[in-house]
Amino acid sequence: MKILTAAQIHQLDLYTQEAEHITSLALMERAAEAFVGWFTKHTSLQKEIWVFCGRGNNGGDGLAIACLLINRGYKVKPFIVKSGPLTSDCAANLSRLEKMVAVTSIVTEEDLVKIPANILIIDALLGSGLNREVTGVYAAIIDKINATENKVYAVDVPSGLYSDYPAKHAAIITADHTITFQMPKLMLFLSDHEAFTGAWHIVDIGLKMEGAADIVSDYSYTDAAVIHKMIRKRPVFSHKGTFGKVLLIAGSKGMMGAATLAAKSILRTGAGLVCVHIPGSGVDIVQTLIPEAILSIDPNKEVVTVLPDIDGYSAIGIGVGLGEHPYTADVLEELLVSSVDPLVIDASALNILASNPHWITHIPPNSILTPHPRELERLAGMKFQNSWERLHKAIEMAKKMQVIIVLKGAYTAVVMPTGVVHFNSTGNSGLATAGSGDVLTGIITSFLAQGYSPADAARLGVFAHGYAGDAAAEVKSKAGMIASDITEYLPMFFLDFEE
Repeated sequence: MKILTAAQIHQLDLYTQEAEHITSLALMERAAEAFVGWFTKHTSLQKEIWVFCGRGNNGGDGLAIACLLINRGYKVKPFIVKSGPLTSDCAANLSRLEKMVAVTSIVTEEDLVKIPANILIIDALLGSGLNREVTGVYAAIIDKINATENKVYAVDVPSGLYSDYPAKHAAIITADHTITFQMPKLMLFLSDHEAFTGAWHIVDIGLKMEGAADIVSDYSYTDAAVIHKMIRKRPVFSHKGTFGKVLLIAGSKGMMGAATLAAKSILRTGAGLVCVHIPGSGVDIVQTLIPEAILSIDPNKEVVTVLPDIDGYSAIGIGVGLGEHPYTADVLEELLVSSVDPLVIDASALNILASNPHWITHIPPNSILTPHPRELERLAGMKFQNSWERLHKAIEMAKKMQVIIVLKGAYTAVVMPTGVVHFNSTGNSGLATAGSGDVLTGIITSFLAQGYSPADAARLGVFAHGYAGDAAAEVKSKAGMIASDITEYLPMFFLDFEE
């Protein structure tokens, strides 16, 4: 699913109106119905609702929403900002609403009234097309709403939040829920904005998505529909070699758990064979916990000091639990220089790269790097001021290095060498647990070994990791789940997505 700018969404609105021979007012009514459909499923009929509407089309949405809620038996108190002229569709919906209920006009800050406790607030002041600083009466209303403890539901985007780039002003609604139309907006994926958006939900307003086919976007959202098209059927006539051989270089004394988590995830994701190269002290641990794995044993008992034979493997992953001993760093350098095919590089290997930036030129093109935000800072050699700066640095680095960067976090961003970003749709806060990243490395490496392109392996891996985490959370809870639970629930992904 493409993530479009406000201008591109307007273009899609116009395409839909022309293709279906409908007016913009009819499309506004459709959006209002979609909002109300979600809202009525998640709120009580007993609660009074205050709807704050601006002068533009977001306000028009709010007025149409108020009409629909009144028709469904809700007690609604609507407000309209009249500090200037209304758009034609907003004016049309105001005229319709005024025949049903009194609408309070707000012209100046003096017109603001005290907002009572224990009501619900619908924010339809300013929409996704906002491109100016919020001041005056709008800022005053936003401050008034934010000062309450009432639940706030934002229409499309929280008022004051730009949809395409960060807002620098302070006047932004802090919503509990954002009900966004048709597709997510870019700003919903940035951690800095969670306080404003709350939980967000997509509602379908029936835009004709074929109209977006020729619209170019550098951002997309990887949802279930995308994954269904991407995942391949496993052939009936097959053997373990059909599904790839993985070499995992991992582990150090005290960190063998990382190697076991990654290795088990490689197998749970469908690779035919995994060989784990580990220090000697980890043999009993790995052999006991993963009897299916083949071991390559380093002569050193505590750290990896020797690069094993890398010929004959479909994919190689390195870094989980590896440590940063100088001998281990030498192994990474040798691997980078020796490899032609893309690698999966994580954890300690990323930190070694950060300490030896001149090695970065040796990374095979289309390799997959999986940093969390702090690891990305080390690789970039800088501290990031906010999540927007972090994302754009990842884009810059992926293009310069010609690698895929999997920037881990909520809505993990898979950044391509072209600069295109795919945000993930699965996962939850339970994934923020020790070893979760090791599991992800195993999953991505497994998909790569099975013949998926590096781009598809990264997107599939991130989605499957989050999907398994969601399945685990249903049983274990978000707080109670641990990394090995993600691995154990990986089969749920394949049950639901394999043909």
